[in-house]
Amino acid sequence: MSQVDDGVNDDGLSGDDDGLSGDDGSLDDDGGLGGGRTRRTALIISAVIAVLAVGFVWMLGTSESSTDREAQSPLLGKVAPALSGTTLDGESFDIDDHRGEWVVVNVFATWCRPCVQEHPELRAFDEAHREEGDATLVSVLFDDRPSTARRYFENNGGDWPVVVDGEGRIATDYGVSGVPETYLVAPDGRVAAKLIGGVTADGLDRVIAEASGSGSGGSGVGGSEGGES
Repeated sequence: MSQVDDGVNDDGLSGDDDGLSGDDGSLDDDGGLGGGRTRRTALIISAVIAVLAVGFVWMLGTSESSTDREAQSPLLGKVAPALSGTTLDGESFDIDDHRGEWVVVNVFATWCRPCVQEHPELRAFDEAHREEGDATLVSVLFDDRPSTARRYFENNGGDWPVVVDGEGRIATDYGVSGVPETYLVAPDGRVAAKLIGGVTADGLDRVIAEASGSGSGGSGVGGSEGGES
């Protein structure tokens, strides 16, 4: 049989512009194989990043952590964002109704291990200051089901308001990046401190005492007569 040499190379593939081109097997502009491979690679990378992000948030919420760690926040010294809504008991809560006293805003979830660990400390703080009437504790339910949170409180005790943040508006306004996070709001309505990784009753009392004595860095926090400057 005579050798055919009309455009067929040694591999038996046509070398014209309509065939495969390049060592990587990508097609020309009409084939689109190279573009498809690029899109698949981009999707895979996006999926990996998403999984890593979810895993990081889960790790923050389930890992062991130290307590009473103060953290920076752009809210420090500023009037606290609005915090109002319906509680697990079906009541209404509005942080503005508590001007003149300290408000401890605790963002938590029942699936968060440090949240579970700090719960007895929050209960002790609430019981002590409920009698004194100088501080109010309010929790904000983060990425969790109200029915689960109700059972959680039935099993672990606690009688303070828990605001359901179903759309995540409160968490967004406060800049929550993980749970637990706790914000201390002074009697004048300004944010005096942010604590991450769990709290203790003594730690909360200490931070309140320090903020009261220092005026929260000169922003007027700590007096019984609140108000914006």
